[in-house]
Amino acid sequence: MSPTAILVGPPGAGKTTVAHALARRLDIPFRDTDQDIEASEGVSVQEIFVDRGEAHFRALEEKAVAAALLGHDGVLSLGGGAVLSGETRRLLAPHRVIFLDVGLPAAVSRVGMNGNRPLLLGNVRAQLKNLMDRRRPLYSQVARFTIVTDDLDADQVTDRVLALIEEDQ
Repeated sequence: MSPTAILVGPPGAGKTTVAHALARRLDIPFRDTDQDIEASEGVSVQEIFVDRGEAHFRALEEKAVAAALLGHDGVLSLGGGAVLSGETRRLLAPHRVIFLDVGLPAAVSRVGMNGNRPLLLGNVRAQLKNLMDRRRPLYSQVARFTIVTDDLDADQVTDRVLALIEEDQ
């Protein structure tokens, strides 16, 4: 069992939205590792960050990604920081990973002042730029394909992902 497509990228790239749309079009299950963590812990990602810290969350995330890669054959959306784990990057290597890239202006516009993103508290633009600069090489490392989503709506991104899946079979 292996996911049909795994979406990675920074906040504001459209991972969850596109993953839902892709799963609907392919008539396969959708799964989001952040939602898996929230379900297993009984609290939000934000609460885990605040109450137990980022290191604890990242350990939970690494386990959630490993479980999803083994037990899910639909569309999988990973949290933006999942690629920070070397073990997760290693586990992603044989899979069809699609990096939904987004430029800073588009990401800031999409994320806005979303208080549910614990790593973006404070100066959202500066925090997002720092996060994207650090993670972009890791997203590129794990990705078989990259789609720049800046000037595309969710349906257009989904169309491109579907085309890549068809070409890659």
